[in-house]
Amino acid sequence: MNRPALSWPVDALRGALAPLLPGLVVEVAGQIDSTNSELMRRARAGRLPPTLLVAELQTAGRGRLGRGWQSGDGEPGGALAFSLALSLAPRDWSGLSLAVGLAVAESLHPDIRLKWPNDLWWQGRKLAGILVETSSGSAAAADATRTAIVGIGVNIAPLDGTGFATPPAWLQALLPGVDAPGALLRIAVPLVHALRAFEATGFAPLAERFAARDLLAGQPVQLSDGSQGVAEGVGPDGALRVRGATGLREVRSAEVSVRPAPPGAPG
Repeated sequence: MNRPALSWPVDALRGALAPLLPGLVVEVAGQIDSTNSELMRRARAGRLPPTLLVAELQTAGRGRLGRGWQSGDGEPGGALAFSLALSLAPRDWSGLSLAVGLAVAESLHPDIRLKWPNDLWWQGRKLAGILVETSSGSAAAADATRTAIVGIGVNIAPLDGTGFATPPAWLQALLPGVDAPGALLRIAVPLVHALRAFEATGFAPLAERFAARDLLAGQPVQLSDGSQGVAEGVGPDGALRVRGATGLREVRSAEVSVRPAPPGAPG
C-alpha cells in the first residue's frame, strides 16, 4: 500500500519543545534500525543533547524484554515510531514507563486503556508500546542525572493481523484521518511536560489517573514466572498489585511480564 509522502512538522515541534528542552535537536530518519538503539549509541559515545528522533521506517524496532516491535505494514505512515532523549534526575525512577503511557493515552483518546507496565490497548487489542532505557553516557554520572531514552511506537493505519496472537489496533479507528505527523504533534508536548513532572514528583500523583485507565484492574492475570492471581491496581511507586493463593504480591521486576489469564484460569 503506497501512501502519500509524509510531511513532518519539524519546525513546529522544535518551536513548541525548545522552551522546555533548550538545545533540542529534532531529526527525521527515512529508515533506521531502531530509534532507541540509535540514541543509546549516541548516549554511550557521550554526544547526545536533548533529541527527538523520528523514523518513517524501523527495520529492527525493539520492545520490552528484548522483544521485537513490529509496527506498521512496511510502508511509511503505517505507524509512528520515535524516541525522545533528555536528561532526568528523579528521586525514584519507579513508574516512569507508566507515567509515559498515561501521557500518551491522555493526549490521544479517552477510550485508550493502559496495560501494566508499558502498553496502550483499545478494545482488547494492543495499539501502542513504550520502551524506556537509561544511560549515564560514556562515564558514570557524578549525580543522579541520567539520559532517559523514551521510545514510543503507535500503530496508525490498519494492519494485517497475521502473525499476532491478538490482532493489533490502530489509531485511525479512533481518530479517522489522523496521520503519523499529526499523532506526534498531539503527543510531544504533553510527553515532555509529563517527564518533567515525573522528575519532580514521581509516579504517586499519577496513580489515580492511571487507575481510571487500568486495563488489568480486577482481572485474572498470569505472570511470566508461572504465577497467577487477580490484579488489584498499582501502588504509588507503580508496582502492580496481584492477589494470588499466597496473598497480595507487588510486582516490580522488569523481567516479569503480565497478561490477562485465559478464560477459566483460577484467580
